[in-house]
Amino acid sequence: MVRVIPSTAKHAHRDSHDLTERLRAAGLRPTRQRIALAGLLFDQGDRHLTAEDLHSEAARAGVKVSLATIYNTLHQFTESGMLKQVAVDAHRSYFDTNTGSHQHFYCEDDGALIDIPGEAIAVSGLPMPPKGMDVERVDVVVRIRKR
Repeated sequence: MVRVIPSTAKHAHRDSHDLTERLRAAGLRPTRQRIALAGLLFDQGDRHLTAEDLHSEAARAGVKVSLATIYNTLHQFTESGMLKQVAVDAHRSYFDTNTGSHQHFYCEDDGALIDIPGEAIAVSGLPMPPKGMDVERVDVVVRIRKR
C-alpha cells in the first residue's frame, strides 16, 4: 500500500510515479516497500526521523514492514544520496530528508533535531587527512538544553 495525498486516483498514480522515478534516479529498484517508505519520508517536506519513527508511521499508514527492512531501506536511501544520516550518539541516529549543506542543533531534553543553515557555521583548523584521503564533509551537532 502506498500512502498518497487523498485526492483523485489520477493524482495518486502521479505520486507513485514520481516516487518511482526518484528511486530509479537514485539507482534503486522501485519495490512496493521502497515506494511506500519513500512516500512516508518525503511527502511532508524536510524532517528528521529515526528508524523507529518511520516504523511507527508505516504501521499507522497500514504499511506492513519489519523494523529490519526499515533500517535496510534507510541505509540504502542514505547510500544513494536521498537521505543524510545524523548520528547524535552511539545509540541514536536520525535520517534527514534535507540533503543540502546544513548542520544541526540537538535538544538533549526531548531529542529534537533542528536544522542550522549551512552558512551559519564556519569550521576552521581541520587537520590534514591521512595520505590518499580527502575530507568528504564535516558534520556539526550543537547540543542544546532548555533553560
